[in-house]
Amino acid sequence: MAAGAGAGAYDGRFGSGRICLDLVATGTGPSGPCELLSGPGPLAAWLVAAGLVPCGTVQADDGWLTRFLRLRADIGRLLTAELEGGRDDAALDRVNALAAGAPPGLRAVRAEGGGLTRALNAPPGCGALLAAVARDCVDLLTDPAARAALRRCEGDTCRRLYLDTSRGHRRRWCSSEICGNRERVARHRRRAQAVEAGSRREEAPGETAEKNIERD
Repeated sequence: MAAGAGAGAYDGRFGSGRICLDLVATGTGPSGPCELLSGPGPLAAWLVAAGLVPCGTVQADDGWLTRFLRLRADIGRLLTAELEGGRDDAALDRVNALAAGAPPGLRAVRAEGGGLTRALNAPPGCGALLAAVARDCVDLLTDPAARAALRRCEGDTCRRLYLDTSRGHRRRWCSSEICGNRERVARHRRRAQAVEAGSRREEAPGETAEKNIERD
């Protein structure tokens, strides 16, 4: 389990930098609201992609899904309030309550090559995994450097959150390949339209003169 590794919300082109942000991203995409956690199966797959559990470790059910969707909503509200200079103490209380639980237990085991790697002591329950994600959110909000790097994508239809760890902190989009490329295409289209409009204005005086000659 590696908090902060990031699952990318099933999209290798998007890296939020935190597991809690990746959970929020399962409900919103570059084109607006979406639902990547559409059932227990996708939730289990996300837990693996997030690095929270090894493949085949958990059997999520509808109860798990309900609790993770509730945590996702609370984290989203809490981070949005932080970004906008507000507060959502109700969401904070619920996230804190989950973070107080015990996360999955870890142990070091020998890998095939002889090196040590991390493994879970036992298949974790839903509460332990919720605690891991909630703690990641608490860590983010109480770390001044991480909190200062929290951003929302500037894409027109995108609401994804991410940590801007770029040099100079100039990252504007959740994904340069998706939202960034959309902005570049839109910018090129606007320039092309401006050039076309300018050409039309330059042609207009000549066209007017020709019409005057025809009337004479």
